[in-house]
Amino acid sequence: MTQATGRAVRHDAMRARNLALVLGEVEARGSLTRAALADITGLTKTTVSKLVADLIEAGLVVEAGTVRDGERGRPGMEVRISGDRVAAIGLEINVDYLSVRVVDLARSVRLRRTQAVDNRAAQPVDVIARLGDLAAKAVDEAVDTGLHVVGGVLAVPGPVDLSTGFVHNAPNLGWREVPVAELLRLPIPVRVENEANLAALGELWFGAGPPDFLYVSGEIGIGAGLVVQGRLFRGARGFAGELGHVAVSPDGPLCRCGARGCLERYAGQDALLTAAAVADLAELISLLEATDSRAMTACERAGWALGVALSSAVNLVDPDTIVLGGIFARLFPWLADTVTGTLAAHLGQMRGAVPPVVVSRLGTEAAALGAAGQVIRQVIADPAAALHP
Repeated sequence: MTQATGRAVRHDAMRARNLALVLGEVEARGSLTRAALADITGLTKTTVSKLVADLIEAGLVVEAGTVRDGERGRPGMEVRISGDRVAAIGLEINVDYLSVRVVDLARSVRLRRTQAVDNRAAQPVDVIARLGDLAAKAVDEAVDTGLHVVGGVLAVPGPVDLSTGFVHNAPNLGWREVPVAELLRLPIPVRVENEANLAALGELWFGAGPPDFLYVSGEIGIGAGLVVQGRLFRGARGFAGELGHVAVSPDGPLCRCGARGCLERYAGQDALLTAAAVADLAELISLLEATDSRAMTACERAGWALGVALSSAVNLVDPDTIVLGGIFARLFPWLADTVTGTLAAHLGQMRGAVPPVVVSRLGTEAAALGAAGQVIRQVIADPAAALHP
C-alpha cells in the first residue's frame, strides 16, 4: 500500500465514522440543526455541513424546518431522519403463518402482509419459497412507492446458527438442519435470526419495552428474549431463550423436543386449544368472554405453567419487567392474575416484590418488526454503506 493510498483509506474510515456519529445523534435526538450537531459531536461546522449534505443526498435525513439556536442565535435548518427513501424488510416464518413487514428508516411501517398457512404440513423448501414470493412482491410494492429496500432479516421459531443461517432444530415446524438463508432467494441480503429474540428487539424499538426486560413470545411454541441495558442477550452460541422447553412438571406429557412436561405442553397455542376443546384462538377468546368453565380452566392451567417457568427465569436472570407477547397478549386479561399469583407464590420468600407482568403492544408482529429494526439499526450504525446502493 502506498502512502497516498493509506491516507485515502484512513480518510474514508474517518468519514464513515463521522457519518455514523452524525446520523446516530439525529436518530437519538429526533431533529437537530447543523450548529447543534457540531456542538454535540465536536466536529467543525464545515465538516458537519458536508456530512449532512451527503446524508441528505442519500435520502437518510431531510431538512425539517428552521429554528433559532438560543435567544440570540441565528436561525438554523433542523434535519431529521427521512422515511422517504431507505427501508428494511422484516420476515417471519411461524408454525401457522408467514409475515412480511416493510419499515422505513423513520420506523414507520409502510407495508404489512400476513398469510395464514399450516407450515407443519409442508416441506421447508416449499415454505421458504412461499415466503420468498410474498417478500419479493412486497419489495416490488415498496419500490413502486419510491423506497429502496436495503436488506432484511428473517425470524424463525427455533435456534439459529447466526454464522450460517442454519436452523438445526425447530421442533414445532418439524425442521432439522435446514439451510434457511441459502434457500431464501431474494434480490437483497437477508439474515436469519430466532423469532423470540427478534420479538424482544421489536418490543424494545417499536413497543414500550424498558431497557431491561424478559419478553415471552407465545405462539404454538414459546420462546423468550432477554434484553439487558438495551441490548439483547444471546448466550454463548445464540441459543438463549428456549423458555418453552423449561420443564414445569417432570412427569408431564411428552413434548416434540423429546422431553416431558415442557411449558409448551401446557401453555402453547395447541395445548390451550386442545384443553379448551376449541378450533382456534378466536373461539377460545369468545368462550373466555362468556366465562365458559372449560375455557377458563384451560387458561388457568396455562397461566400456572407459565408462572412456574417464569419463576425459574426470574431467579436466574432477575429481569426488571416481564412482557407477554404473541397469543399471550390477546389472552392477557385471563392469564395475568394466575401468572402473577404463581410468581408471587414461588418468589415471595426470595424477593421483596415480583417483577411486573405487562402486555406487549405489538401482538404477533413483534418479530417481523424487530427483524426490520435490525436492518435499520445497521444503516444508522454504518450509513456510509448506504450512500451508494
